[in-house]
Amino acid sequence: MTLRSLRLFLACAFAACAFAAGGLLAAAETTAPAAATDPIAPLLAKPLYQFTEAETGLYLAHLQATEPDLRRRIVHLARKNIGQPYEIYLLGEMPFETYDPQPIYCLGKSDCLVFTEHIYAMALTRDWTGFIRLLQRIRYRDGHLGVASRNHYTELDWNHSNRWLVRDLTTELAGAKAVPYEEKIDRAKFLLGRYGLKTFAPIELFRDTYIPLDALAAALPHLRDGDFVNVVRASISPGSHPNAEIYGGNAWVGHTGLIAHGPDGTVHLIHSAEPAVREEPIAEFIARSREKAAAPGAKQRLVGFKFLRLSDDPLAQLRQLDGPDAPRVTLPNGAGF
Repeated sequence: MTLRSLRLFLACAFAACAFAAGGLLAAAETTAPAAATDPIAPLLAKPLYQFTEAETGLYLAHLQATEPDLRRRIVHLARKNIGQPYEIYLLGEMPFETYDPQPIYCLGKSDCLVFTEHIYAMALTRDWTGFIRLLQRIRYRDGHLGVASRNHYTELDWNHSNRWLVRDLTTELAGAKAVPYEEKIDRAKFLLGRYGLKTFAPIELFRDTYIPLDALAAALPHLRDGDFVNVVRASISPGSHPNAEIYGGNAWVGHTGLIAHGPDGTVHLIHSAEPAVREEPIAEFIARSREKAAAPGAKQRLVGFKFLRLSDDPLAQLRQLDGPDAPRVTLPNGAGF
């Protein structure tokens, strides 16, 4: 597939997301005359999820030029995306594979991990092309695009594959109060059941830790804007939630988000959850999670958190892994992206 044909395909295949993001020519035609001389002006008050692809690239260049601090860019973009509609399982590998016929990006909607990945990739790049390439490096193991190499399991796949971007602080913050948990990952069964893809992969035994809720207060003062949040959940009764089988364990990372701080210094969580992206004090998130777990028919409960520290210079860390041409991204056939 040539670069030109790829661009044409993406323009058509992702029309739904572009439309949800507000990509209508009529909007541009009615822009005030002043905006014609300052293309950034109409974007300042416009929600990020209503941007077109072209507007996104333009805004990323503007943000890189005006805000040198990575953590501030992350929080700025996350807050600019508040109100973005939630929809789970948005992304796949089209047009490069057909096992999951979803596009490789979406601006108009998100789920918890799609939101986090898009914000990180946008904050680290200065144009549309750079954003798309870095997004794939974040989503896939070693940047190799394909459903089998996608970072499906946050704690096992995503956190390790993106060690250039974030570093796990959980055990360091929790100390003796860290709670161990185990998972038995049958990746071949998962890929066959969800995508109809037959693969051979040995069962993986994974051991990790989380910070229990009663130890959270001591950890919160150490968190910084832009840090990555893993929300750890467990079945209310043995096997009551489908994830207990998918993860083969007694706990799993079932939600993600980003750390921010309110005007009074309160630790906030910015995350994508039904019905839309929101920002709220982490204490409110915990209270609502407990209410849901107490409701009749509830199958899972919140048990704690993992926190991962955003690297000071992620791109420098990535160049150590991928070389000077980072990010290294390859297609399913091994060709460069």
